[in-house]
Amino acid sequence: MSLVAHLEQLGRPLVERQLTHPTVAGIASGALPEAVFRSWLEQDYLFLLDYVRVFSRLAWQAPAGHLGDLVDLAHATFHDELDLHRSLAAEFGADLAGAVKGAPCVAYTTFLLESAADYADGLAALYPCMWGYSSLGAILAENPPADPRYRRWIDTYADPGFAKLTERCAQMLDEAATDPRRARTLFLEGMRHEYAFWDVPL
Repeated sequence: MSLVAHLEQLGRPLVERQLTHPTVAGIASGALPEAVFRSWLEQDYLFLLDYVRVFSRLAWQAPAGHLGDLVDLAHATFHDELDLHRSLAAEFGADLAGAVKGAPCVAYTTFLLESAADYADGLAALYPCMWGYSSLGAILAENPPADPRYRRWIDTYADPGFAKLTERCAQMLDEAATDPRRARTLFLEGMRHEYAFWDVPL
């Protein structure tokens, strides 16, 4: 079993736990109060700005064969994901420019940026976000909500293109991680941050 396959096996119960979180369950049903999603959207926008910085920091350290992969990941995050957030912000009345990080966002982005000081560590730390959202998107797309705004968010992460980016990240992690125990520790810490991020500061 590859390292990534082992990590995903460990992470599946944590993805299932996310599905029961009120914020995720509300998105899935389309019944999440707009104020909650608006606040979450602002937090995720701030998170993604730092996520781009994480990819960029890793790109600086990457072997030549994966430099383009990390540039592509940074580009997709900055343009595709952040454009989605800007579009949804207009529909939900979110204040992206005036948003301030809540405690879960501060903790998660600090963890990721510090981990990215090392190439292998950074990949293990960020993989829960890539793989977790791809997994959630695929599951939620099986029974999408009627609200087109929530459905658009789900479709972004259920898209095969996002799954391919996740696969490229997995390949890099399998190739780079020289210490499986450390990779496992960082991955599980990232999964804990993923769950905590759904606790929306209102």
